[in-house]
Amino acid sequence: MMSRVPRQSAGGLHTRQMRRLFFIALAKQLRVIWPILSGIVSIMVASGLAIWQIENWRIDEALYFTFVTGLTIGYGDFTPKHVLARILALLIGFAGIVLTGVIAAITVKALNATDRDGSS
Repeated sequence: MMSRVPRQSAGGLHTRQMRRLFFIALAKQLRVIWPILSGIVSIMVASGLAIWQIENWRIDEALYFTFVTGLTIGYGDFTPKHVLARILALLIGFAGIVLTGVIAAITVKALNATDRDGSS
């Protein structure tokens, strides 16, 4: 008994092509916005390292705190006690919001470019 390999439908080919166009457009957007993204992440990491020194946490705890706060998850298992560390935590939170917004914006722009390129 011979097994048949299903042929690619026209819709599947179109989906694959659209996905490819999306990732190409996303890569182009990331190349343009990379300095801003790396600057935001650098500010977050530098603030986390400062909190590490201020709060006398282990470095992995401080970086964990930084990214949990920056991604606005905030589990609450680590909380800064010093005023300066709390101010840095606010900076990390705002930087995380900006980072999320920038990523969302470049994703939407890549989707728009994909739609424009895919329909032509």
